Amino acid sequence: MREIDELVHVEDPAWPELREMLSASPVPVRMLPADVDEGRRCLLQMQVTARSALGALALNTGGLLVDNGWVRVFGGGSVTGAGLPSLAQVNRFPADFDPLWRPTSGLVVGHDVVGGVFALNGGDPAAMGRPGAPGQMTYFAPDTLEWEAMETGHSGWLSWLLSGGSKTFYDGLRWPGWQEETSALAFSQGISVYPFLWSKEAHADLAATSRQSVPMREVIGVSADFARQMGPSDPGFLGDV
Repeated sequence: MREIDELVHVEDPAWPELREMLSASPVPVRMLPADVDEGRRCLLQMQVTARSALGALALNTGGLLVDNGWVRVFGGGSVTGAGLPSLAQVNRFPADFDPLWRPTSGLVVGHDVVGGVFALNGGDPAAMGRPGAPGQMTYFAPDTLEWEAMETGHSGWLSWLLSGGSKTFYDGLRWPGWQEETSALAFSQGISVYPFLWSKEAHADLAATSRQSVPMREVIGVSADFARQMGPSDPGFLGDV
């Protein structure tokens, strides 16, 4: 086990390069102010250093709102509690450091506003019913109710996201005017789409669906419930928001 100072004070920290990526991103990105103490708590429990993008996000940001807020990337959380939850809160870290605790189904690192979930695989993804290799990113898709392998690690995913990868990734999941609807959301809200994104009606004509702002917890919960009832398997833990 490494102490917090070993995790924070490292050579070649990832933050300077990540900060440049944020400023050069072709998609709108909003960086939220960090809660330093919460960020350090995240690092200690995850046992990752500030040399990693994951550690740099937790230590230096309260999270990111990417592409008009369509994707929410979790970091160290907000000082006031009025921003995004921290990685520790989303993943239900123990209140006090526990060297034996691990996020068995994987670490949830991001959500999108329609109920998609980005997670980092744990040590045995197959046992959790998830595709891909240990340490690789996966995506729970609300239009298929399945996990999809992304074949990259967290830093590769973040680079892809900040370089505009979501533009093609979300083909078929965005409608005319989505930017305005997404930008108007509170941090605790997502977008409920009806008919549901996995339905034949939504696949045929997404623009004809009706949408409303609801608590993000509800958006994630509805996706999980339908996946258990109609999908290939229980999607497991999708994050606490």
